[in-house]
Amino acid sequence: MRAAVFHDRHDVRVEEIPEPGPMSASQVRLRPLMCGICGTDLHEYAHGPIVIPVTPHPLTGAQAPQVFGHEFSAVVMEVGAEVGGVREGDRVSVMPLVTCQRCYFCVRGLNHLCTMMACTGLSSNGGGISEQVIVEGYQVSPLPDTVTDEQGALIEPAAVAAYGIDRTSMQPGATVLITGAGPIGALSALYAHAAGAAQIFVSEPNPLRRKLAEGLGVATVLDPSEINVSATVREATNGIGCDVAAECSGSEAGLNAALSSTRAHGTVTQVGLHVRPATIDPMYISNFDISLIGTWCYPVYDWPRITALIGTGRFPVEKVLTEVIPVSDVVTRGFDRLLDPQGDAQKLLVKVERG
Repeated sequence: MRAAVFHDRHDVRVEEIPEPGPMSASQVRLRPLMCGICGTDLHEYAHGPIVIPVTPHPLTGAQAPQVFGHEFSAVVMEVGAEVGGVREGDRVSVMPLVTCQRCYFCVRGLNHLCTMMACTGLSSNGGGISEQVIVEGYQVSPLPDTVTDEQGALIEPAAVAAYGIDRTSMQPGATVLITGAGPIGALSALYAHAAGAAQIFVSEPNPLRRKLAEGLGVATVLDPSEINVSATVREATNGIGCDVAAECSGSEAGLNAALSSTRAHGTVTQVGLHVRPATIDPMYISNFDISLIGTWCYPVYDWPRITALIGTGRFPVEKVLTEVIPVSDVVTRGFDRLLDPQGDAQKLLVKVERG
């Protein structure tokens, strides 16, 4: 079968590999339909291996070369004897986290913090940019007819964004600031709107991303290179500040803008991943009784809820999608394009054709 395989930094090949198997009773065989290229994938391509193991992973045994793809929708091809809830022919979305089910965090329902966690498409055998993949039964969630293949592939990043907003304990009618308008920031704005935010600000220095954020139709979009974001948000809120903020840029400037724009006793969640330490003023956080909360992935059980919200039309995740590209162009029109500072893409999906 054909798959997009990571071998080393700047070395992703679309090549023929053996079909996966055999399958255990707890597993499901899938034919992927659509698969997103994530920021984590881009980091691996540009600087990896980082998350992709170079020695056998302790839970899955996987190591490079690794089939890419952890944001995907698929059709069920075969169902293990111990798996319920899905049948052959069902369309599903995949929750890619593979967990041990027995560590301190797993037995408390915090599987996303599993001490041995792996991820389909990064540190498990197989990935979504391939013609077949085998996953555990607990990883698949059926898609209703109201959710498209494209939307199904966007549930994973949508779950990241939703968790970032949910962890703020945002209430309907709140004022929200989101720093960074990449895919997660854009999805955060859409989710906050669906959850009842009365006023949403998005701060983004990149002009293309600002234009895309404006196109969402749910937020006031700010250019932090031209204005003082904190002053603007406070002016619009009678000097009080936003109730909550989600920092989605992974930058020191974005984090400090989020903190300084948030009202006393407000909450800031750190959603974007920082590649280097950031300097903040802890005394400011204390003086204004601000909660700064880190977030990691999402609750593994959240797929049905996110799917249902998308199905109602209230969470139009497809608005962040730039284009669907074929597997054959995944490097030139996918990875290279998304890494280009002057590139024109926000979110790309790969259509996984059968060979």
